[in-house]
Amino acid sequence: MGETFEIFLACAPGLEAALAGEAKAAGFGPLRPVAGGVAFDGGWVEVMRANLYLRGAARVLARIGGFPAVHLAQLDKRARKFPWGEVLRADQPVKIEALSRKSKIYHAGAAKERVERAISEELGAPVGDDGVRLLLRIEENMVSFSVDTSGAPLHRRGHKEAVGKAPMRETLAALFLRQCGYRGEEPVLDPMCGSGTFVIEAAEIAMGLAPGRSRAFDFERLAGFDGDTWEAMKAEYAPRETALRFHGFDRDAGAVRMAASNAARAGVEGIASFACQPFSALERPEGPPGLVMVNPPYGARIGKPGPLHALHKSLGDVLKARFRGWRVGIVTSEPGLAKATGLPFLPPGPPVAHGPLKIRLYRTDPL
Repeated sequence: MGETFEIFLACAPGLEAALAGEAKAAGFGPLRPVAGGVAFDGGWVEVMRANLYLRGAARVLARIGGFPAVHLAQLDKRARKFPWGEVLRADQPVKIEALSRKSKIYHAGAAKERVERAISEELGAPVGDDGVRLLLRIEENMVSFSVDTSGAPLHRRGHKEAVGKAPMRETLAALFLRQCGYRGEEPVLDPMCGSGTFVIEAAEIAMGLAPGRSRAFDFERLAGFDGDTWEAMKAEYAPRETALRFHGFDRDAGAVRMAASNAARAGVEGIASFACQPFSALERPEGPPGLVMVNPPYGARIGKPGPLHALHKSLGDVLKARFRGWRVGIVTSEPGLAKATGLPFLPPGPPVAHGPLKIRLYRTDPL
């Protein structure tokens, strides 16, 4: 590997533009948005920064190199000469995942076995399910290797131990907030907060808290990891004071308790509050207008569509009557449910893969 290499920020398909906007604002680039993420050239410092700092990336992959190969013997020979020791460590296990497309080496399992053997025999690193993920891709007879530098997916911030039914991932929540124009300078309220994801993400952004501050990453298990640089980087992101307040409400008392404990683990309990009440009791909080952000139940997620139309209409009526000057963002898989709110939505965002569903963000200008 040279001083720089390609770094790939993965995200849910449909959110590439939002992630590119976040990465650009954080100083990464020049950026190359592609299907399923954003690529740019950088080094290990950029890998560490991206894992620590980016809220919308699902994973950070380092493209560590490759070579052409048209048969397994050639793959074996070249894999044994590859400089694995520049990136991997002999004392850390490796887990290889292989994919082959439009190539003479069409058997991904056989290719995986050859590379596993090359690494274990030449470097001495064991192969194991708890290892650093090495992605082996063979496309049009070109072999490429990428290391998953994140380890556990980046939505696992290390704070949300308690989750309810059909939770929103933190990475998705962060990019939906960004698409609504949220930059940490206004209050956010969620009338159906569940485990509190939107409220906690918004509060963290307002306080300038790095999303990766509380967890470990697999780049810490790689050769050449610079612990001093990493500790200094984490120390740069000190929380800042904010006068803003963030509010979550839910009719489920258990969800409210979960959200409050998640907020406490994230260190935002001083500015984020949660209460048990139906959205019909919602009142506009004191202070400046902001953003109402909600991930309400939708048909395939929870319940049946019929009664949900009435629920969405009631939610829209409450927001129109009591939240003049506030913007609204609603995430749903059902265009009919968004329409049922009667809110003046702008054109919807792109469809985003969320498990088996395609969800979209519907947002308004200030009401």
